[in-house]
Amino acid sequence: MSIEDSYFITCEHGGNRIPAPYLEFFKGKEALLHSHRGYDAGALRLAREMSEALSAPLLVSTVSRLLVDLNRSQHHSRLFSEATRPLPDELRREILTRYYLPYRTKAEAAIEQAVARGQRVIHISSHSFTPELDGKVRNADIGLLYDPARENEAMLCRRWQIALKEYAAGLRSRMNYPYAGTSDGFTVYLRKRFLEERYLGIELEVNQKHFAAGMTHWRAVRHAIIQSLHAVITQD
Repeated sequence: MSIEDSYFITCEHGGNRIPAPYLEFFKGKEALLHSHRGYDAGALRLAREMSEALSAPLLVSTVSRLLVDLNRSQHHSRLFSEATRPLPDELRREILTRYYLPYRTKAEAAIEQAVARGQRVIHISSHSFTPELDGKVRNADIGLLYDPARENEAMLCRRWQIALKEYAAGLRSRMNYPYAGTSDGFTVYLRKRFLEERYLGIELEVNQKHFAAGMTHWRAVRHAIIQSLHAVITQD
């Protein structure tokens, strides 16, 4: 008997909001908050539209990654930014308790519940990346991040890349770019919790130049990404 697929969409860096109790620590850092380091421009809109198109549960955060990075493990050196890293241990624990732990626990619980129902979860984590970093231009429009050792993830990404060429021939997609799919991240953590047969974790990365190119262009790019994914998952 075949296993039913269940889709789950998340967006860890959907906004650059700083809750009121911590605003004082970001005085003079407004430009940083509005940069690629403050949030993933466009990722939230794409996540919402993917969720709607797939009728999939959606979990998002609009708190800036500069407060705490929900896509990092607790041991990671960049879990906190230069604005929050110097804070007393008590305040950092408070931030973890209020924002980091509830988000990650809710996501993990949703996946666990689907797996308990006998489903296989396909988790798409929506992100975007800056076109240029440290003087180096990123030469891709779309990145599909996965674990090459997990065949189900690799197969899905290969099919998605092929479909992207059909639905968006002008866009260049690359595998495990601009980051490695096995680098520290939420999907990497979740792979340790769930078997390959029950969980696929794909981090979708979209070049922010498309978000900056204007509403019409950005809408077309989102449409191509979603349509190509839909074509893949509805294949016989």
